[in-house]
Amino acid sequence: MPGTNLTREEASERASIVSTETYDVRLDLTLDSESRFGSVTTITFGATPGASTFVDIVDAEISSITLNGDPVDPSVYADSRIPLEGLQETNTLVVDATLAYSHSGEGLHRFVDPVDGLVYLYTQFEVPDARRVFATFEQPDLKATFVFHVTAPSHWAVVSNSPTPEPEAGADGVSTWHFAPTKRMSTYITALIAGEYVSVTDSYSGAYGEIPLGIFCRQSVREHLDADDIFLITKQGFEFFEGAFEMGYPFGKYDQLFVPEYNMGAMENAGAVTFRDEMIFRSRQTVAAYESRANTILHEMAHMWFGDLVTMKWWDDLWLNESFAEFAASHASTNATRFTDAWTSFTNARKNWAYRQDQLPSTHPIAADNYDLHAVEANFDGITYAKGASALKQLVAWVGEKDFFAGLRAYFDKHAYGNTQLSDLLVELEQASGRELGDWSKEWLQTSGVNTLRAAFETDDAGTFTSFSVEQTAIEAYPTLRRHRIAIGLYNRVDGKLVRTARVETDIRGASTEIPELVGRSQPDLVLLNDDDLTYAKIRLDERSFATLVDSIATFEESLPRALCWGSAWDMTRDAELSGADFVTLVLAGVGSETDLTAVSSLLRQGNSAVNLYTADAARPELAERWVSGLRSLVDAAEPGSDHQLALVRAYASAASSPKFLRELLDGALEGLTLDTDLRWTLVTALARLGAADEAEIAATLDADNTISGKERAAAARAIRPTAEAKEAAWQAAVVDPSTPNETRRQTAGAFQVSGQADVLEPYVDRYLEMASTIIDDMGVWIGQVALINLFPLANPSQTALDKVDAWLESTSANPAAKRYVSEGRDDLARALKAQAAS
Repeated sequence: MPGTNLTREEASERASIVSTETYDVRLDLTLDSESRFGSVTTITFGATPGASTFVDIVDAEISSITLNGDPVDPSVYADSRIPLEGLQETNTLVVDATLAYSHSGEGLHRFVDPVDGLVYLYTQFEVPDARRVFATFEQPDLKATFVFHVTAPSHWAVVSNSPTPEPEAGADGVSTWHFAPTKRMSTYITALIAGEYVSVTDSYSGAYGEIPLGIFCRQSVREHLDADDIFLITKQGFEFFEGAFEMGYPFGKYDQLFVPEYNMGAMENAGAVTFRDEMIFRSRQTVAAYESRANTILHEMAHMWFGDLVTMKWWDDLWLNESFAEFAASHASTNATRFTDAWTSFTNARKNWAYRQDQLPSTHPIAADNYDLHAVEANFDGITYAKGASALKQLVAWVGEKDFFAGLRAYFDKHAYGNTQLSDLLVELEQASGRELGDWSKEWLQTSGVNTLRAAFETDDAGTFTSFSVEQTAIEAYPTLRRHRIAIGLYNRVDGKLVRTARVETDIRGASTEIPELVGRSQPDLVLLNDDDLTYAKIRLDERSFATLVDSIATFEESLPRALCWGSAWDMTRDAELSGADFVTLVLAGVGSETDLTAVSSLLRQGNSAVNLYTADAARPELAERWVSGLRSLVDAAEPGSDHQLALVRAYASAASSPKFLRELLDGALEGLTLDTDLRWTLVTALARLGAADEAEIAATLDADNTISGKERAAAARAIRPTAEAKEAAWQAAVVDPSTPNETRRQTAGAFQVSGQADVLEPYVDRYLEMASTIIDDMGVWIGQVALINLFPLANPSQTALDKVDAWLESTSANPAAKRYVSEGRDDLARALKAQAAS
C-alpha cells in the first residue's frame, strides 16, 4: 500500500526524539460489522520538548485524536501516519479509530470456519503490522509495556501476551478482558488471539519455577490435536534452553496457538506463539513432519530470549533473530529431543535453501542493508535464516561451544528487555572466547556468495597421499575467500558399509591450504570435505570419491555424510556439472534406503526437477519413464505402512504419466497404505493434472471434506488441470480477485505452473510480466510475493520466455521487490536451459 513504508533514517530520527513508556489498547470485536473493529490507543511517551514526529496506523477510519488533552483534526491523518507537533517532555496521545479485519494474514486476520461457522481471529505483526490494529511507533527499538483491554463475545477464548484474566461481564453476552501490563517489548511481538478456540493446559516445572502451558486450536480440528507430543517437545525445549542460557523463561506463561490461513510457519509473539494449524496433522504423516514441527516449536521458543527479551535495534540485524533461532532449534533438537539427527535434516532441507538463495542475483550479506521496511520484507529468505544459522554453526566451531554459550549468557544478562546491534553480541563472544571476531564478521556477515571447496592431492604407486590441500574458489562477482573450520573425513568400504576411518579437523584460509596430517595416509574410497557440516560451502568430490558415491550412496553408516553428498550432487546438477539423468540414477539407487525422511522428501522433489527442468527435450520422455517406473518399483518394494511407502506414493503421484495406478491406489490396491483425507486429495490432484479428474470428481472429494483444508486442496486441484478454462479461473483467483483467502491463493498459485502443460501456459508468459509491473503496488507485498514466485513461467523452460523476461527486466519501472522476484525466477530459468543444453 502507498504510504506504508518507513526508512531506517526516519526510524533513527524518531528514536532520537521519542522514548515510549506505555500503550493502553482497547479493542472492540463486537461491532455490528464483519469487516472492521474498534481500536482506541492511549500512548504515554517522552519526547524532546517542542519536537515533531509521527505515529503509525494503517487503513484507519479515525473518530478523534487527542494529544496532551488537546484535540487534533483527524484530517491530518495521511499516508498511514498521524503527524504530532509541539511535543512536551511527557505526552499522552489518544487515537480512537476503527480498523479493517484482514484476509491476507497481516494485522488482525478474521476467519470463519466452513465446517461450523465459528469465528477465529489472530494477529500477525512482523514486520510492521501492529499498526493495522492500534496506533504505534512501529519500530523495534521503541519498546514499551502494553495493556490490552478486549471486548468480545463472552464465550470466546481471548489470549494475549499476559495471562488471560477473568473477563468482566457486560450486557447481551459480551465481556471485556483486562490484561495485566506486559514486560517491555517491541510492538511486533505483541499479540491478540480471540474466537471460539478450544484449549488444553499443562505446566512445566524447572529450575527457575513453573511455566503455565496452553495449546489452542479450532474446534473442528480438536480431534486431531496431539497435545501430548507438543507438550513433550515444549518441556524438553524449556529444560534445554533454561539450562543452556542459565536464565529462566522471561515472559510468565507460554501459550501455543494453532491458527488458520497462516502465511508463515510460526511467529514468536512473547508468551503467545502462533503456528499455522496445518501442523495439527489430520492425516498420516512421515516422521519428517513431526521433526519439522518440533524444530518450529524450538525455533520460536529460542526467540523468547534472542529476539523478544533482547531485540535488534533495527531490522538490519533481523538475521540475528532468525539465524540464532534456526541454529538453536537444530542444536536443541539434537541434544534434548528424540530427533537426534536434526542437523542432518537441516543439511538436507534448510541449508540447500540457503545455497540456492545465495546463488541468485538477489543475494545479499547475512547482515543485510535493510534501509526500509520494503527491503526487510523482501529479505525474509534463506540467507537470513539458513545461511545465517550455518554461519553461527561455523562460529561455534571457531570459538568453541562452551565459550559461545558463555558469551550468550553475558549478552542476555547485560541487555535484557533492551535493544542491541551485532557489535554488542560480538563483544561478549570475544570476551568469552578470546577470539578476535571483527574479521570473521566482515568475511561471513558482510559479504555475499558461497565458496566452493575441492580436495587437491597426489598419490604414489601404493595409493598413498604424497600431498593434500583444500582449494577454495569464489565467483567473480563475490570474490571473498573466507576462513573455514572444517573436518575432512576419509571413508572406506568395510563389510559392505561406507565407514569413516579417519577424520582431520582444521582451519582453511585463502585459495589453498595444505593439510600435512593427511600426507602418508592411504587414499580412501571417498574423501569428504566439510565432514560433520561445520561450515557453509559448496563441496565437490574427486573422481574416485564420486564413483564410490554412485556405487555406495546407500551404504553410509551415518546420515549426515550422506546428506552432504546428496547436497553436492544436487548442486552439481543445478550447475550443469552432472546430468539430470545421472542425478536420477543416484536418487533411485539410494532414496529407498535413506534413513532421513526429510532427505527422502527433498530428493524425490529434486529428482522430479532433474527430469522436468534439467533434461533436454529430446531426452526427457525416456528419462521421465525411467523415473516413474523407478518410483513404482520403489513403491512396490517399500514396507507396507511405512513412512517410505507414503513418501514414495506421494512422489509417484506428482510424476505419474498415466492414471491407471493412481486409480488403483484410490481403490485401496496397495497393502498398508491408509487412504486418508490428505492422501486422497494428493491422488485426485494427480489425476486432475493428467486431465483424468473432472470438476465432478473434485467437487465430490470436497463434499467429503468440507473444511478449509478441503477448499484449499480443491482450489489446487482445479488450478492444476491442463485446460485453458482451468488456468483462466486460477489466474483470476490468484492474481485478480482481492477477496481470495491468502492460503487458498497460495495453493492456487502453487498448482498453476505444471511441466507438460506448455500449450495452455504459453499465453501466461506475457500476462505474468504485465502483472509483475503492478501487483505489489496494487495488492501489497504478501499477495505480490505469492503471485510472482509461484506463477513465474519456469515449469516448461524456453528461450522465448527467457528473452521476454530479460526484456522486461531491462525496461521495467516496477517495484524493486517485484524486480527481485522476477530476477530470481529468471535465474532459475537460465539455469534450467543451461543444464538442458549440457545434457
